[in-house]
Amino acid sequence: MASQTVTLSSDIDWPGFRSEARALLARQVPPDDVVWHTRASAEGDLFASLEAPRAQGVASASAIVPPAFVRLCETVVLHQDSARFGLLYRLLWRLVHEPGLRHDTIDADRVRAQHMAQAVRRDMHKMKAFVRFRTVTEDEGRAPLHVAWFEPEHHIVEAVAPFFMRRFTQMRWAILTPERSVEWHPGSSADAMAVTDKPASEGRLEFGPGARAEDAPPADAGEALWLTYYANIFNPARLKLAMMQKEMPRRYWHNLPEAELISPLAAEAMARSCRMIDAPATRTARRIVPIERPVERAVESALFEQHAGAPVLDSSSVSLPADPADALAQLRRATDRCRECPIGEHATQSVFGEGPPGAALMVVGEQPGDQEDLRGRPFVGPAGQLFDRAIGELGWPRDALYVTNAVKHFKFELRGKRRIHKTPTQREAAACLHWLESEMAQVRPQAVLALGATAARAVLGRAVAVMSERGQWHTGPRGERVLVTLHPSALLRGDPAHRDEAYAAWLDDLSKATHVLRAEAGESVDR
Repeated sequence: MASQTVTLSSDIDWPGFRSEARALLARQVPPDDVVWHTRASAEGDLFASLEAPRAQGVASASAIVPPAFVRLCETVVLHQDSARFGLLYRLLWRLVHEPGLRHDTIDADRVRAQHMAQAVRRDMHKMKAFVRFRTVTEDEGRAPLHVAWFEPEHHIVEAVAPFFMRRFTQMRWAILTPERSVEWHPGSSADAMAVTDKPASEGRLEFGPGARAEDAPPADAGEALWLTYYANIFNPARLKLAMMQKEMPRRYWHNLPEAELISPLAAEAMARSCRMIDAPATRTARRIVPIERPVERAVESALFEQHAGAPVLDSSSVSLPADPADALAQLRRATDRCRECPIGEHATQSVFGEGPPGAALMVVGEQPGDQEDLRGRPFVGPAGQLFDRAIGELGWPRDALYVTNAVKHFKFELRGKRRIHKTPTQREAAACLHWLESEMAQVRPQAVLALGATAARAVLGRAVAVMSERGQWHTGPRGERVLVTLHPSALLRGDPAHRDEAYAAWLDDLSKATHVLRAEAGESVDR
């Protein structure tokens, strides 16, 4: 018979274990001479009540162990393995008598304890994820009771209960398990449990003995609503049964209402995926409903009241002057007050397009840069200077082009005193799209030159892979011809060693629109 038997008050008596382990260590009682019991396990042990004589020895100085070991012990005591207390005391003994153990990461006892702690943490995570409450109707005047049944693998109810207390503070709930149960009383005047660290006026946790699955309430209307929601969010294209079973092991399924839907939904996944693929594409909304606010001009009000699915904005859909030049001027003034996205609030001014109405070629960039924002003109910064150099070599007069941007305000990020360009989001570009469409409706170009992905998406109404579609003619949604190529800023950001080569390729792309400017001489635009 072992020389020392220790009986702890409960399966998770961490304070008791800590106190007893210190006393045993002070008396120099080796781990092999100690048998650990808990009150529950001792009831079935014939010899548990027979206290063996305590070992006599010289008391040692207080043991100093790493804080990580204390945290490890607090977790491992929640494990269901009956040998956990013996393992922890053995590790404590060895840490004191074998100083090198704390640096031995592959020691068998350390590895076993860490695996036990990991299993406990995983079980705690599963309890937080897989508890499903059902409502019990009680007498009038009392808050309804929400009850859940769960079957944890380890002794984790007391450890996880504060999580549900914080998450469902105003709800009266109870969680039943085979070994332990807990109930939360919100706003009760009774004494609060010490584990909550909350004043009595805020509520209390009550722990009790285990229960049976039959004690949990049957399915209710709320569960039916949850099943409907689960079935509708199920994505057959992302179904991975092996990963699902890893994160939601089958042993939990019989307590999860949604588990009954997994098999039929999985069986139908292939057919649903095929139907999704065969379905016609959904046309995305190309308008953003603005915040209501007073406006000064009738045209601005009409522009801001555009909704998803509204017709393309042009001179026939709002009250614009008949003369295209006057209409463009009125649109320019309206963009200065545009706040349909956050960019306009921080920019110096809007940067509208410039050029003659009726221009054969319309050039569309991404957004104004720092210099454009300060001067109020498009393509006047470093990228604009590179563009001017290119059209000069091609023999294009700038005053024959209509030059604009897909986004009318400068989006930037402050770094010290510098304003660094930031690419507008798709939502921001969509909010600005009707301005570009209005320009196109007034200018009526024979062709459009789209510089960069943002401009190409705005003009063509779809995502564009610029590198694979550059230098090619496309047809826009209004029937116009669209030539896609890089934005000049992409060349400025490129590798200096290949800059001349990249510029030559870009110039070749641009040259394919040269014939558009000669259309008045009788040349075909489709050539």
